[in-house]
Formats: sequence, structure tokens, C-alpha cells
Amino acid sequence: MIGAGLSGLALSPATTRANMLKSPVGTNSLRPPGAVPEELFPAKCIRCGRCVEVCPYRAITMLDIRRGIHAGTPLIDVTKVPCYLCMKCVDVCPTGSLQRVKQDKTRMGLAVINTFNCLAYEGITLCRTCYDKCPFMEKAIRLEQLRPVIDENHCTGCGMCTNACPETDKHGRKAINIEPIYAREKVTHDE
Repeated sequence: MIGAGLSGLALSPATTRANMLKSPVGTNSLRPPGAVPEELFPAKCIRCGRCVEVCPYRAITMLDIRRGIHAGTPLIDVTKVPCYLCMKCVDVCPTGSLQRVKQDKTRMGLAVINTFNCLAYEGITLCRTCYDKCPFMEKAIRLEQLRPVIDENHCTGCGMCTNACPETDKHGRKAINIEPIYAREKVTHDE
């Protein structure tokens, strides 16, 4: 077996290949604003690092070599630093991997509230942190009966709400998390 002598671990070529191709995009881990669909992103991005360099908040990081074909591509972990939608990254992208989009039309992801973990839904306290931090309050997030409600037509997925959320469950997830979405339809290779 391949690698059987390394600490007793054995990785099959199929397992290794699958890990090398697996997208890093997931809950709270997003591409910068205006990103082309994920199935095109690793081929279109030339890994120049301009988006990382220009981000004044240091929200964008570059993935390391362990991420396979995604190594060197940009990612935002909103639990560490959210996207403040300054849109400087899209202006410096030389390949169009990040395409110009208006701030309020950005769709990096969608905020999803875990009502079982949210302090406002549990009735423990009057928490409105996510609401207060949202750059599009009363559009992307509003309060109904003092509880936050997300409007999927206006949520940009910037992650400011997730980053500010004070509540974390036993698995390390916040009471409000960002699930990735695409600003465009999925590309099919049959066309």
C-alpha cells in the first residue's frame, strides 16, 4: 500500500486524488466577491495574489499547497475576518476570476440562522449583534419579534454577522453561518 510505512497510515491513489480536487469552499469559507463559479475558478485564477495584497482588511488569504488544484487561490474565512465589500479585489484581478459586481448585488453566500443556537431565538437575552453588524440592515437582515430574519434576496454573504456572533455551539459553529452560493448559474460542459 502507498504510504503504509508512514505512521501506519495508508492512502490510496483514489483518496489522495479526491482530496486534491475537493473544493475548499464551504460553510464560512468563501471565494471573494464576484468570483466565477467554483468549477471554473481553479482554472481561471492564475494565483497572482493581487487580491490578497490589495485587501485592506486582510480578509483574503491564499490557500497553501495542501489544497491540491486550489493551492494559491484566494479564500475568505469569515469567522476570522469577514469581507467588508470594499471591492478592491475585483478591480485588480487580471483574469476576470473576480468580476465586477455592485456591493449590494454581491452573492458570496447566504447567512443561515441556527434557531436552536441563536440567543435571540432561545429567549436567553436580547441579542441583535448580527443585525447591528449587517451593512444592509433592514434589507439583508431585519428583526421580527426581536429575532433576526435573513432576506435571501439581499444577503451578500459578506460574513460580518457570522464574525460578530457571540454564540458558538459545541462543534465550533456560530449561531449564524454563511453557506456559499453562486452569483451565476452553474456551468455545464455539455454546451
